[in-house]
Amino acid sequence: MKLAKRLQSLTPSSTLAITAKANELKAKGIQVIGLGAGEPDFNTPKHIIDAAYEAMLSGKTKYTPSGGLVELKEAIIDKFKKDQNLSYDLSEIIVTSGAKHALYTLFQVLLNEGDEVIIPIPYWVSYPEQVKLAGGVPVYIETTEKDEFKITPEQLLKKITPKTKAIVLNSPNNPTGVIYRKEELEEIGKICIEHDLIIVSDEIYEKLVYGDEQHISIASLGEAFQKQTIIINGVSKSHSMTGWRIGYAAGNQQIIKQMTALASHSTSNPTTPSQYAAIAAYKGSQQPVEEMRLEFEKRLNLAMEKLIEIPGFSIIKPHGAFYLFPNVKEAAERCGFESVDDFAKSLLDKAQVAVIPGSGFGSPDHIRLSYATSPELIEEAIERIGKFVHDHWK
Repeated sequence: MKLAKRLQSLTPSSTLAITAKANELKAKGIQVIGLGAGEPDFNTPKHIIDAAYEAMLSGKTKYTPSGGLVELKEAIIDKFKKDQNLSYDLSEIIVTSGAKHALYTLFQVLLNEGDEVIIPIPYWVSYPEQVKLAGGVPVYIETTEKDEFKITPEQLLKKITPKTKAIVLNSPNNPTGVIYRKEELEEIGKICIEHDLIIVSDEIYEKLVYGDEQHISIASLGEAFQKQTIIINGVSKSHSMTGWRIGYAAGNQQIIKQMTALASHSTSNPTTPSQYAAIAAYKGSQQPVEEMRLEFEKRLNLAMEKLIEIPGFSIIKPHGAFYLFPNVKEAAERCGFESVDDFAKSLLDKAQVAVIPGSGFGSPDHIRLSYATSPELIEEAIERIGKFVHDHWK
């Protein structure tokens, strides 16, 4: 059977592959510690669960408008006003089945065959795949640890061609956890405005920021910046609602209109009870969000303290999300492995610690570790990694 050619270019998810292998070992009774999780390990706050339950009991289980409930859109608009002093109309918001679906739909609407989208490396694994599925061409900018994994204006200017349609910015970033500061966003944004590039601003980790840093949306830097930007966000990370599948996009009315039209022929609408849960997430108490953020910050500091002691590991301390992204090339080489991928595979097989190879994010010298697990397991996992390196060091 011949399948669609568009699928032949897809790269399998390294995150799912490692997770599948870890689950296979767990099924055999092996005590694997998974540091691959891309979701908070906290349950969804009770008032949000209660809102969904009450909605279902009252019969709110039917179709909604394809672009989402008006009440939810209003809650999102209020959130933008409160958090970033941004103003949007109902026609400039679409609610989707997760932020990933918002991105997928956006690229389908934006891109024609051969259109280029600039994507900084390291990147979240789905960005280039979604661009390719829409007929676009990912154009990469390789960042450096010296620049804190952030693109420079000079790098951006060199990559812009007549075919460039958009750029993806993810701050706080997955997998590095780095955050773009205001002056950095202004420099990038001005170039995008000058060259009429759409800024796809993925802000899904906006509530998970630590230390003295703060999340700044590039759309909040002025009217011209907002006009050029499509914000992608959702409740998955901020309110520990990954399985509820509610995301959204905000921006240009015509783009949102076409995204809504496409959604009407794909998902019909986001899950109805989940939308009522999301309303409660934004309208209800934000204390659980802050409590989760504080706990993640404690775990980050704990993990950093332990991780920097491992020989052959170098790391920039992240200020957002819940990932660590150490460079382990030296450790892999000194332990006799030809690649960091092989190092990560052996770490799972012999030390029973699951990490994600950086090659899946475009950075083959790194691994991604999630600290979305208990402090006890974080300590145990890093101790196992340290012993593994010590035992194999040559």
